[in-house]
Amino acid sequence: MDSNSLLTEIILTNSNRSLGKTKLEGMPQPGNYLELKGKTYTILERHHHYQYKIGGYYLHKISLHVQESCSPQEKTLFEGRWIIGDASCYLNAGSEILRCAVNPQGPCQDCLHYEPKESLT
Repeated sequence: MDSNSLLTEIILTNSNRSLGKTKLEGMPQPGNYLELKGKTYTILERHHHYQYKIGGYYLHKISLHVQESCSPQEKTLFEGRWIIGDASCYLNAGSEILRCAVNPQGPCQDCLHYEPKESLT
């Protein structure tokens, strides 16, 4: 069965409340952003649920665990994937979900804690 034809349940992680079911394009990965009913959510987890029928298991449904967030304005292509913030900063987490520990909300531009990676080698 094509996963694009399955309804995907969107679950708000902190309250474990379902935001509804929708059909999504492709297979959204953790760390990606999802626009739903005018709000932006970060995908934290993706679960596949299988069901057994005669002949074997088949993909029954998909659920995404999300948290509400703002779509980051600063993204950097780093080692073939998009991360939040400035990858040239030593403090950057190199993550699609977290910018850094000292300035997680950003922005990186004009950050007092910015330290180029090259200066520490």
